[in-house]
Amino acid sequence: MKRIQPGADSSGTHLWLVLWKAFEAVRDYALRDIDSLGLGLSDFAILEVLLHKGPSAVHDIGDRVGLTSGSMTTAIDRLEDRSLVERRSEPEDRRTRVIHLTHQGRKLIECAFAAHSAAMNKLGEALTEEERAAVIPLLKKLGAAAAIRCRRLQEGEPRNRVRR
Repeated sequence: MKRIQPGADSSGTHLWLVLWKAFEAVRDYALRDIDSLGLGLSDFAILEVLLHKGPSAVHDIGDRVGLTSGSMTTAIDRLEDRSLVERRSEPEDRRTRVIHLTHQGRKLIECAFAAHSAAMNKLGEALTEEERAAVIPLLKKLGAAAAIRCRRLQEGEPRNRVRR
């Protein structure tokens, strides 16, 4: 690993800007890769949840992938039209609709997820294994701290206001 250069900006603001730029570049790469597989991000995310979590209620999938109820309905309709998923009623509560992968849907997402995983792993090779092992816990630590501070702000914790 590189040593910190004297006078290098290690402020929280600079960290945020570097993370922002890195996130945008990695996100763009991931989206382009998913698009090259013939899927949009929402469809890929829904199918990935079903692949790894199994049949799930519509609202649970929406919570996991960050889609509203209306967006989920549209996405599930689209996936159902392509015969990739099917809706089934929950035996205990027929108001709950559970989404299942079809055979065709499972085959598609297994191939797509493997290809996307390989592409993201290839991108990860921009860092050495040691660098990845070092940065992952640090990013988790930063993310956890941000989540705590965000909750505090939502709960109305006083903070210094900008004077106008």
